[in-house]
Amino acid sequence: MGSPCFADSAKMSQIVPSLDDADLRILRALRQDGRITNAALAAAVGLSPSACLRRLRLLERSGVIRGYTAIIEEAPQQDTVTVIVQITLDRQTEEHLSRFEAAVRRLPEVRECFLMTGMSDYLLRVEARDAADYERIHKEQLSRLPGVARIQSSFAIRRVIGSRG
Repeated sequence: MGSPCFADSAKMSQIVPSLDDADLRILRALRQDGRITNAALAAAVGLSPSACLRRLRLLERSGVIRGYTAIIEEAPQQDTVTVIVQITLDRQTEEHLSRFEAAVRRLPEVRECFLMTGMSDYLLRVEARDAADYERIHKEQLSRLPGVARIQSSFAIRRVIGSRG
């Protein structure tokens, strides 16, 4: 089954007011082990197996639990550098944001892209072979993305914490 995809359970009761303590216990337990059996889940949250399964199905149908996934640890690549790139666009209209996002999705070196608040519009995680390869990516790809006004790049020294489920 894998780890469930849902928002932070502490905030979930604010988002979906109908969640009670039992629902929140189920969400916390699933966050710890998305492959837990229904019998073990029921025992962990203090419900009968049938009541637990009924609540679980309601959480799935209501969209609180959007799905289940396996979180795969990326193998550390010794031969690459990670560059965190802040992009500022010249305009922030819906059209400009959409054009930028469509173009950045086509760049295989861009591993992650986030629309941001604050000083920059987007934050990208870019993987390159070395500094010279990143220079090529910067010149030939990032600077040519539609609407880019400013690019600020920072090279990561090492990963301290990887992705957490």
